[in-house]
Parts: sequence; structure tokens; C-alpha cells
Amino acid sequence: MEFGFFLFFAAVAVGSALLVVIARSPIHSALALMVCLVQVAALFILLGSPFLAAIQIFVYVGAVMVLFLFVIMMIDVREAARVRFLRGGMFPTLAVLGLLGAEMLIFLLGSTRFPASAAVGGGTIKGLSTTLFTDYLFPFEVASVILLVALVGAIVLARSEAD
Repeated sequence: MEFGFFLFFAAVAVGSALLVVIARSPIHSALALMVCLVQVAALFILLGSPFLAAIQIFVYVGAVMVLFLFVIMMIDVREAARVRFLRGGMFPTLAVLGLLGAEMLIFLLGSTRFPASAAVGGGTIKGLSTTLFTDYLFPFEVASVILLVALVGAIVLARSEAD
């Protein structure tokens, strides 16, 4: 039964992730991303990490998606969405996407690095925080700096258009 739920959530997540890339409207892409992030939260619940699922819902689906939708509404993307960057680029894009997906699947199936229990830190808050701030401190800090730079860049872009 649990495997069936996993297959369902994973299939919906992959389908909505493809819809993020394929959708012509930025609003539809953002909504498909929201569906994908909810499915990832459901996968966290199946892995036995309800805390990570709640954080996924609150931070990504709640805060980040509201920010994405706000930026999409603030910037006039209707004109940019009409113009395609590469004419006839759908087939090469899907071919590269399939190749990268197959490569990732081969690496994941052939790897012995990933343990049977994929819940980070044993699925507890203490284990997660210990793992995050010992083993993954540098990537965590790099991600926070990148988010800070993106925030400052968004503020600069918004101020220059308003002036």
C-alpha cells in the first residue's frame, strides 16, 4: 500500500515538474510547481519525516510560491511569454530532459551511497539539525547567501522600474 502511494506521489511530482517546464503561461508554471512541492511534502511524510513535510509546505509552498506569484504579477510577463526563445526547440529540450532523467536514474540505481532510510538525521528535528549544522553547514550558508543576493537583486529591479 505504501509503495502504491509512493508511486502515485512520485508520478504526480514528475508530471507536474514537466508541466513547469512545458507550460506556456508563467502562472500555470508556478501553480504546477506548487503541486510538485506538495507532492514532495507527501513523499517526506512517507519517509517518516513529518517535520520536513511541514517545513516544505510552510516555507516553499507558502512563502516562496507567494513570492514567485507576486513577482510574476508585478513584472509584465505576458509579452515575454508570447515570444519563444528558440523556434522548434521543444524536441531537443525533451530529448535532453529524457537523457538527463535516464542518467539520474542509472546513477541512483547503481549507487551504494544512499542508505535504505532516506530520512535525514533519522527523521527527528534534533537529528536533522545536527546533520544540517555539522555535515552540511557550508552548503547551507552558501544557499542563504544566494537567497540574500536574489532578494537584493529583486529589490534593485523593483526600485529601478518604480523610479
